[in-house]
Amino acid sequence: MSAPARHILPTIVLAQFFCTSLWFAGNAVMPDLADKLNLLPSDVGIMTSSVQFGFILGTLFYAIFTIADRFNPSTVFFISAFLGALSNVCLVLDISFYGVLSFRFLTGFFLAGIYPVGMKIAADYYEKGLGKALSFLVGALVLGTAFPHLVASFDAGVSWEMVVWITSGLAVIGGLLIKLFVGEGPYRKIGLKPNFSEIGSVFKDRSFRSAAFGYFGHMWELYAFWAFVPFLLLQNDASREELNLLSSQSFMVIAVGTIACFIGGYISERYGAQRTARTFLVLSGVCCLLSPFAMQLTPTIFLVFLLFWGMVVIADSPLFSSLVAQRANPSLKGTALTLVNNIGFTITIFSIQLLSYLSIRMDGRYIFLCLALGPLFGVLSLVRQYVK
Repeated sequence: MSAPARHILPTIVLAQFFCTSLWFAGNAVMPDLADKLNLLPSDVGIMTSSVQFGFILGTLFYAIFTIADRFNPSTVFFISAFLGALSNVCLVLDISFYGVLSFRFLTGFFLAGIYPVGMKIAADYYEKGLGKALSFLVGALVLGTAFPHLVASFDAGVSWEMVVWITSGLAVIGGLLIKLFVGEGPYRKIGLKPNFSEIGSVFKDRSFRSAAFGYFGHMWELYAFWAFVPFLLLQNDASREELNLLSSQSFMVIAVGTIACFIGGYISERYGAQRTARTFLVLSGVCCLLSPFAMQLTPTIFLVFLLFWGMVVIADSPLFSSLVAQRANPSLKGTALTLVNNIGFTITIFSIQLLSYLSIRMDGRYIFLCLALGPLFGVLSLVRQYVK
């Protein structure tokens, strides 16, 4: 079968970046919303989590009703992008705290038809080199994750309402790009109507289960690390906040993962996705274990350590998505990706809450040791695939 047209992957990547900007638009305007609504710090935390809960329930909905497998995934992506943009733009209305919660929840819900469905579309086009293709998609998401920290480090004079309008507009454009220029991939298999027994069978395959469990271990560490990058920097040198370095350095630590995703994709072509993912899991687990010692280093060397950690903590993410897509039942590929995403993001809530709990009850230098449990579990899951 001939290779996909050259515009396919760049279009998917650009659309993915445009649309996932909805995810972090709330983070960029959170201080303004907090001032407008006179929110307490605890309220801000709830507002931030509402997108995650929306995404988790959204992925569950898309998976149960096998949306991405039964219907044209490009159409699903476009409709989800449009509805997500509409939910996001409602933030500019004169609404209450609960109104903001509702619209951020809906934004997260419709993101379930964007991020995992975008990976499904890529998997329908790229049977060979899927790891490299997904590395570009995840790289776009990483850059979007880091973007709010970059915004916070500069005073660009752009109103928060304009940020909301811009991100919503970009999401609509991203949806149109997929709808107009990316059709059904040659490897797409049309799924059947919802069948709960079929969905339950997703994890019966040993090799699929191994890849999924490896991804779950990776997710235990990833978002907790991202969420606590500013905390890590301040544990090493509290003066970073006074020197206005915290936001810019946090951006650097997270954004460097974009490059790591690209590098990991190319490495996987030579050494295989599973072997490469396992290596990155080991390296990020070692970073967790070394974190108490690294915090005693000079600020510059510690920043270098965090930049390395920021690379290895995310580089395996597209590789796991590739393994999941390749090992899933072809007619349930979209559902499998969505369901695995759902469980993975649910896990992130527990690890983030655990770090929050530990951060106020023990020395902050040691709380990141618990994140090593994720890479350990992931590596063991990958190894057990070969153990009879």
